[in-house]
Amino acid sequence: MPNEILKTIRTRRSVNQNSFTNEPISKEDLLSVLEAANAAPTHKRTQPWRFVVFQNDGLNRLGNELSRIYKAITPSEKYNAITEENMGKKATMSTVAIAIIVNYSGDVPEWEELAATACSVQNIWLAAHAIGLGGYWASPGLINHLGPFLSLEDNQKCIGIFYMGHHNSEVRDPVRSPIEEKVRWEG
Repeated sequence: MPNEILKTIRTRRSVNQNSFTNEPISKEDLLSVLEAANAAPTHKRTQPWRFVVFQNDGLNRLGNELSRIYKAITPSEKYNAITEENMGKKATMSTVAIAIIVNYSGDVPEWEELAATACSVQNIWLAAHAIGLGGYWASPGLINHLGPFLSLEDNQKCIGIFYMGHHNSEVRDPVRSPIEEKVRWEG
């Protein structure tokens, strides 16, 4: 494939924490990934994406908060101590976790700012993949309760956590149905 951008788009895959190594992500690489996120398209230049980056002790705080929220909001008949432990453990199995936040401006429809933020996350994914990092976007129901922990404003909403790290996973082919099944041509 002659075009590196198209190659990156086609070969990017989700990589979860089970494949992450303990190798830290350099500040330079992390800034490169965040700069790529900041290059996302945005209507009326609202640039609604916001990020809270967790590393080192921050990952422990995030993990503790996710466990605390799980325990606080889970009905007793559905509560499971192992799940509570795993909620916290997930955060500490990566070297970086990025809380993904939409900052709704009120200047454009909310869906447009949500879409722009999703585009910024796709840029994170592509940039991370291009420099050899793996990652994935998790959106457990617990994120709806992270507002106070993240110090979100009334017009902001956390829409997920992007877990990222160096990894040792194998290259996988995409699992996609043919594009012909998804396109109707007119004309």
